[in-house]
Amino acid sequence: MVNKKNVISTMLQSFISLGVISLVWIFFGFSISFGDSLDKLGIIGDPFQYLFLNNIGQNDSNIPYLLFAIFQLKFAIITPAIITGSFAERIRFRSYLLFMVLFTIFIYCPLAHMTWSSNGLFANFGNIIGINGYENLHVLDYAGGTVVHMSAGLAALCGAFYLGKRKITRTKPANIPFIILGTGLLWFGWFGFNAGSALAANFDAVVSFANTNIASSTSMITWILYDRFLNRKISAVNACVGAIVGLVAITPAAAFVSLSHSIVIGFISALVCNIFMNWIKKRNVIDDTLDVFATHGLGGICGMILTAVFANDVGLIFGKYQTLVLHLVACVIVILFVCIGSYIIYKIVDIILPLRVRDDQEEKGLDMSQHGEVIA
Repeated sequence: MVNKKNVISTMLQSFISLGVISLVWIFFGFSISFGDSLDKLGIIGDPFQYLFLNNIGQNDSNIPYLLFAIFQLKFAIITPAIITGSFAERIRFRSYLLFMVLFTIFIYCPLAHMTWSSNGLFANFGNIIGINGYENLHVLDYAGGTVVHMSAGLAALCGAFYLGKRKITRTKPANIPFIILGTGLLWFGWFGFNAGSALAANFDAVVSFANTNIASSTSMITWILYDRFLNRKISAVNACVGAIVGLVAITPAAAFVSLSHSIVIGFISALVCNIFMNWIKKRNVIDDTLDVFATHGLGGICGMILTAVFANDVGLIFGKYQTLVLHLVACVIVILFVCIGSYIIYKIVDIILPLRVRDDQEEKGLDMSQHGEVIA
């Protein structure tokens, strides 16, 4: 989706995350995320409990705990990779490496602990609030709508603001057929994230698998039909964007909603994100290169709220308004936490290693200026 002279740089920013975050996760990332809480609220785990993935051993669950740790690593890897789409074509590679490490340690891991650790803040939100009627209720995020997509989308928005606009914002995608191919691979791989989060070959896994496909299908079709309703052409790129929005939105709800409700989630999320994306482009106030916030950030927010509406037994449509209240409060906390924290990290990195490339390097293209390589 980026200009031809920035394809290698953009791809490498995602690919390098596999190596960097794997090491961070093994050293202390997993421990911060899933270790015993160091505080009473459950914001951060003990960074030394599973240092170098020691002391994991065997457990009584369906799978070895080491397998769970490596499975969770993949969520940690993809989150900073998603962020790169917002500041593509204008960030120094070395600066990005430092940002990626700091973001994972200080934003992603605490958020994962709050949401997915058994003693985390959001995992015990109702009991921590201590209000009658909220006991044993918690924030629902089945496979990363909050932890992955909201955090990545919000950090991406902050990054786009901080780095400013590109010198040339209207560029042609380098290879549209590869966009379709990549989306297909991503759609297929998403089954592993969502269905795999059941941690077993059981009914939850099957429901997650089905809901993931149905929501993405609905979102894609809704997106292109809405474009046509507004007399826009049905483009391949927008079909792919629509599919991604559906994948993002269903992620927190994958095992918690019925198949019919997954259709509604895909439909609503597609309309909201489509309207916002086109509105923000018309205003031209921010240069989010690959529309990361509109797809992952806003899509994640839609998914988080709609999960509280449709979740089986505890959702709003089942008369449980408390779950929606918890989700709305948590949504505000996550927005403040990620936005403030990300901005501070961008600022610190910029002081140590300037974030933005020089004008002449941007003009030359990041493939050549940062890596000395070009597409043949």
